[in-house]
Amino acid sequence: MDRLSIFLSIMTGSVLTGGLVTAALSMGYFSWTVILIATVIGFILAWPAGYLVSRRIKRDDPSWPEGRVKDVESPIPNPNAPEV
Repeated sequence: MDRLSIFLSIMTGSVLTGGLVTAALSMGYFSWTVILIATVIGFILAWPAGYLVSRRIKRDDPSWPEGRVKDVESPIPNPNAPEV
């Protein structure tokens, strides 16, 4: 299970949501529906973005153990599997 991606999902979710809401407001869209849509898109993209950042951190870390899993079957980790 990739526990680092869980923590990174919280951070990337807030960054993505804040960026999308800021972009919508700067383009002149002040409707609640536009802000709600930007928020939903940010929450949906939070998990994949956190997972990709986690994989990149672990791939570039020289002290990460070499016995890690190289290929992952799906983007959702198995809770019983070793840390990816």
